[in-house]
Formats: sequence, structure tokens, C-alpha cells
Amino acid sequence: MAVTLTERAAQHVSDFLARRGKGLGLRLGVRTTGCSGMAYKLEYADAAQADDATFESHGVKVFIDPKSLPYLDGTELDFVREGLNEGFKFNNPQEKDRCGCGESFRV
Repeated sequence: MAVTLTERAAQHVSDFLARRGKGLGLRLGVRTTGCSGMAYKLEYADAAQADDATFESHGVKVFIDPKSLPYLDGTELDFVREGLNEGFKFNNPQEKDRCGCGESFRV
């Protein structure tokens, strides 16, 4: 099992953590919501939980809770700029469907 970051995503996270002045890395997860069933959660991690799976990609630690890990296995997190918008993009090979608004997905 693995979750990775692109170089762009890792650089963005590293820059933000440096400006923030604290944090161990990034916490990824999923939650039940939306019309397709699940949505991604993304936040900065200040501490690791005892049962977290921990990955490192381009020098950035990624923490994932055990319930979310099966849904995120193989996911690559990218940071993209599209026109005037920018943000993180989940490239999840397990994703079977995504709702029209892009808020939720199904595996």
C-alpha cells in the first residue's frame, strides 16, 4: 500500500509548513458525504496518531487513518493550477465514479 505526492504537491506542502512554523506533514482521509458517497479530507498534521499509516514522498510525511487507507491506496496527490484556480488534485486509481459537482466519489 502506498500514497504519494508529486514534486509540485510536496513543494507546496513544504512551503506552507515552513510559513506556518509548525507541522509534521499532511493528513489525508475520506469521509462519507455527497451524492457519490465519499469525499476526500485534507489537513496539515501537527501530530501522528498511534494507528496512522505513515508514508514519505519527496521529503513530506503523509499520515492516513486505518479506515481511510483502503480507499486511498495507490493515490497520488498533485497540486495543479488551472487558469486562475489552484489546489490539490487526487489521482486515485480506485475511483469508479465522481459526482457532477466534483465534491464526492465512489470506489
